[in-house]
This record gives sequence, C-alpha cells and structure tokens, in this order.
Amino acid sequence: MAPELYDSLEGQVALVTGANRGLGRQIAANLCDLGATVFAATRSVRHDVPDEWEHLLVDVTQEGEISDAADEIFQSAGRLDIVVNNAAIAEFDADIVSESVDAIDRTLATNLRGPMLVCKHTIPLLLQSDGGRVVNLSSGMGALSEAQTGGSPSYRISKTGVNGLTAYLDGEYGEEGLLANSVSPGWVRTEMGGAEADRPIEAGAETPTWLCRFRPGSPAGHFWRDRDVIEW
Repeated sequence: MAPELYDSLEGQVALVTGANRGLGRQIAANLCDLGATVFAATRSVRHDVPDEWEHLLVDVTQEGEISDAADEIFQSAGRLDIVVNNAAIAEFDADIVSESVDAIDRTLATNLRGPMLVCKHTIPLLLQSDGGRVVNLSSGMGALSEAQTGGSPSYRISKTGVNGLTAYLDGEYGEEGLLANSVSPGWVRTEMGGAEADRPIEAGAETPTWLCRFRPGSPAGHFWRDRDVIEW
C-alpha cells in the first residue's frame, strides 16, 4: 500500500471546496505550500481567502456554479490535477424520527449530491492529467464497519454515500488513471467538530494532503485514516 508521492506540486492545479475555514482552509494552505495553484471554492463572496489563492464562488448545491467554476479553472489554468471534496454541513444528535425533512434535504444536498456534482463537472478535466486525484472528505461516522448509533442519521448516511462515490469513481475511471480515495480526518477542532474534539486542524488535514500527493499508479479506491486503509 506504499504510494509514491510528489515532493512538490509545482505546476499542478487543485480545487478545494469549502476552503474558507477549518479543514478545507488548512488543506488548501498545505497544497499552496507544496507549490500547487489553488482554486478555493467558497459559497459566499464574503468569505475571505488568501490573495495567493484563486477565489471561486461555489455553493455545491448549485450545479450552475460548479459548472462555471470548472469552466473558469480550464480557461485560467488549462488543467486540473486535484479535487478535494471538503464542503459539508452537519446537524448532529437527532435520530431519524425527530430529524426534520429540511435537515435531511440540506445535509444530503450538500454532503453527497454536492460532491457528485463536483465530480460530474471536473472528471473530464482530471482525466486529462496523468494521475488526476479526487480526495473525498468522509467520516468514521459513515463507516459501515462501525456501530451506527448516536443519532445524526443524515450526516452518517451522507458520508456512507461519499464512500460509495469513491468506490464508484475508482471502478468507473480507475483504469483511465484516476486516483479516487476517501479519508476520515478524525474528530477535529473545527466549527463543525466543536471545541471538545481531540485533534487540531493541522492533524486532521495531514492525511487528506498526503493523498493529494499520490503519484500515478498509487493506491486508490480506499478509505483512509492516519495514512492507513480502514474498512468501509
């Protein structure tokens, strides 16, 4: 399972969704430090990102904004090597009986439909690069190998679906060179994770960044945590 890694991402182009804060911002910063041109997608023009990043307005529930972003990346950079599907929301604690239909719809639209649409519009660009990578931010809460108790059904099911998207991408496009992987960053001290989480943002972003460095022919179609493959 040992991948070959790029030491530098100089000349490569990355798209990171939900890049204005938390894990998305840290992953984008890491990729920029590695030399990549970073397109930082946020859902509001008011969201601040560093000047050295390319700022895109993308609400992942809006297909038109995703399509426009893919067009802008191609027109501006002429290529796309890495997509990090990070944008997500969560409404925790409720069980399926008490969770509102609005919460179900919001969560699935952002966390599952969103990454699917991002892939729909970026896969053609990724396949033009040798070893294009998709890194899907998932969660242990969506792992079928772990107990699905404690509420948060929409969040859990959306992340299970994200893992299904990863498996599909590998099965459909792996032979064409696409490297699609899912990653659980752990319980991270972000706005979503809360102050009691046991991991700093830097630790949560480490494995997603590492997956972005995979060279062509590296492992794909897996679910990772702390650089190790875990069960779906």
